Amino acid sequence: MLVKVTPPTMDDLLAASAWFPQLDSGAQARVRDELREVDVPQGGALCRLGDTPLHWYGAIEGLLKWTVTSGDGRSVTLGGLSAGSWFGEGTLLRGSPRTADIIALRPSRVALMPVETFEWLHATERSFDHFLLRQINERLHWFLGNFTAHHLLDTDSQVARALAGLFHPWLHPGSDPHLQVSQEEIANLSGVSRQRCNAALKRLQAAGLLEIEYGGITVTNLEGLRRRVE
Repeated sequence: MLVKVTPPTMDDLLAASAWFPQLDSGAQARVRDELREVDVPQGGALCRLGDTPLHWYGAIEGLLKWTVTSGDGRSVTLGGLSAGSWFGEGTLLRGSPRTADIIALRPSRVALMPVETFEWLHATERSFDHFLLRQINERLHWFLGNFTAHHLLDTDSQVARALAGLFHPWLHPGSDPHLQVSQEEIANLSGVSRQRCNAALKRLQAAGLLEIEYGGITVTNLEGLRRRVE
């Protein structure tokens, strides 16, 4: 008998977020009133490089990538954005055009907070400022780790780190064990060639850490994957 799974709601996203429960009831009510939801089809863009920043984003459902493409068509994926992720605060705080594209890897639903609401929370809610500081620090720490991994770790560990990163407890708290991402996307996240990534994934599968499936990867031993890169 099939069990019908109820799709997550915006209220589910807010309740599971580190910052929202810390607000007083009045601030929570304003946030709920001013948030709206958009659907982003697979391959569609939530925002583009050069766009004027108008929103802070929260992923309700799905999986997106943070990517930069050069004029000659080459691209680099900076990170994945899974259910529970909040992102885009750096561009809002800088007040400058967006520096990357956000593209849906599968059909996704995203909460949009207007910049005016974001700035009001930033100016009036100390707990929200604490969240932003932790968020930016965690993201910076992750990027520094990526730089180090690219220079010091072997290929298997680089790929394991990229996958484990999609389950970061602060930046990506709502990830599904099944990641609907291509091996090419994992290679981009890992900073290695597709051929080396494919070979590494097979070795990680043989080690019992994941399963390679049609259309994606299922992580079967997240703690083991994390230990692989410690």
